[in-house]
Amino acid sequence: MLAGFVDAIAGGGGLISLPALLSAGLPPVAALATNKLQSVIGTGVAAFTYWRKGFVVLRALIPAIALTFTGSLLGAFVVKRLDTSLLSLAVPVALIGIALYFAFAPKLTDADSHARLRFPLWVPVMGFGIGFYDGVFGPGTGSFLTMGFVTLFGLGLTRAAGHTKILNLMSNLGALALFLPAGDVVWPAAIAMALGQIVGGYLGAHTGIRFGAKLIRPLIIAISVILALRLLFFR
Repeated sequence: MLAGFVDAIAGGGGLISLPALLSAGLPPVAALATNKLQSVIGTGVAAFTYWRKGFVVLRALIPAIALTFTGSLLGAFVVKRLDTSLLSLAVPVALIGIALYFAFAPKLTDADSHARLRFPLWVPVMGFGIGFYDGVFGPGTGSFLTMGFVTLFGLGLTRAAGHTKILNLMSNLGALALFLPAGDVVWPAAIAMALGQIVGGYLGAHTGIRFGAKLIRPLIIAISVILALRLLFFR
């Protein structure tokens, strides 16, 4: 429930749920697979809530939805052939950069601003790239998507959070498409956590919508810094 609440507002719920699964004694692959399944539920609830409240137009996201799913699926396919040690160093640096941007950029509000790139053309490209990263590695996916929607496409923070949830849901489903047939999911844990995610995702999305940028901005900063520190010093 706590992971779903945090994830619905600023991403980074895996900081809570994945260590909990590992601490409960699950092997790493089973923990990753189970975490993907339970997070899909919370992300789905949050995405539906943002959409129902009018912060997302699904028709405009259809190409990005398809390419994000495809990118994540491909990333999960090739992950065993890649050396992710460089990512474990590069991603924390990128996350700290995101935290600094959100901390010092003066005009990060719920109001939309000027887009630097064309939404229909480049959001699918962004979705494919970040989806691929999520399939390969994962930490910080929500922060990277939100950063992209704000800086490249001019979305206000609440709309950016809603669009992030939609694409993050697709990237989770893409990786899960490989974990499920392999039998890696520990179903009792996944079901129990999914019930908490339903509550947390619903409450988190409503909280993000109600308080908008004044809550989303500091949470993104905090989650990005905490995740960067964890990747650097607690691997």
